Amino acid sequence: MKKPATALWKKTEIRQLAKRINELASEAAMVYLPEVDDIILSKCKDKHRIETLLDGILGICWDKTMLGLFKKLCKYYYDIDPRATVEYVHIYRDMWDEESLAKGSGVRRIKNVK
Repeated sequence: MKKPATALWKKTEIRQLAKRINELASEAAMVYLPEVDDIILSKCKDKHRIETLLDGILGICWDKTMLGLFKKLCKYYYDIDPRATVEYVHIYRDMWDEESLAKGSGVRRIKNVK
């Protein structure tokens, strides 16, 4: 039985969309990398600036490069605000970590961090 032409068209459309999403993640990495490096090299302590970057990066953590930037910035931010950093890690796990997703965990509240 032949597949309808619309099914093939949709498959092609999905592939093109997936390719474009990956391209956008690469473009985002080129934008975020210098920002993350600047924060770390300048020893920036501006919580608003750091959290704004973490928020933006978090939405693209399915991409390995963006996940690397997220981890790098979290490591740096931990010394500034450990509680907020742990919250970001838990949010990441709730959004992207397959093991956490399988357990159905919700965002956890942090109690015993500095």
